[in-house]
Amino acid sequence: MKINAGEIRVGMLLEYKNDLWQVLKTQHVKPGKGGAFAQVEMKSVGKNTKLNERFRSSESVEKASLEEINFNYLYSDENSYFFIDPKTFEQTEIKKDIVGEKGKLLSENLEVKISFHNDYAISIELPNQVNCKISSTDAALKGQTVSSSYKPAILDNGIKIQVPPFVEDGDEIVLDTRTIEYIKKI
Repeated sequence: MKINAGEIRVGMLLEYKNDLWQVLKTQHVKPGKGGAFAQVEMKSVGKNTKLNERFRSSESVEKASLEEINFNYLYSDENSYFFIDPKTFEQTEIKKDIVGEKGKLLSENLEVKISFHNDYAISIELPNQVNCKISSTDAALKGQTVSSSYKPAILDNGIKIQVPPFVEDGDEIVLDTRTIEYIKKI
């Protein structure tokens, strides 16, 4: 889908120079002399390289069309995570470097949204909140106020977070997957 350079926004995926680029920064400039342009910083999805490009506002660029499909998490091996489509029972494999740190939050049958571009998995979106169990945490110190004092804790999946003093070892909590922060105790 063609869009004008003035419509480019952060987070968009563009097809440019035979590659797929994610927009990191964009700045619209209208100099006193000459035509307006968009200064765009992009990162290649496949190669992990960056590119700064100027597009005149009259130019058009190709916005990538993505297909989002819900999958359930099955299991992982050394290099990949495996998911199943609950409607078609078709399995798909995604490399661990695409998922990144959030792969530690995956649990069996967790429903995720996977974005595909030309049948190639580009990104994975976890639900906003997941339940986790506290593996270990420090003892709360008496006299600390609840509002300012958080203590370190390690979840059963190995992620380190900060939790309020009343959270103990073995407690179940709700975690925000976007910020990897404590929300509430269950």
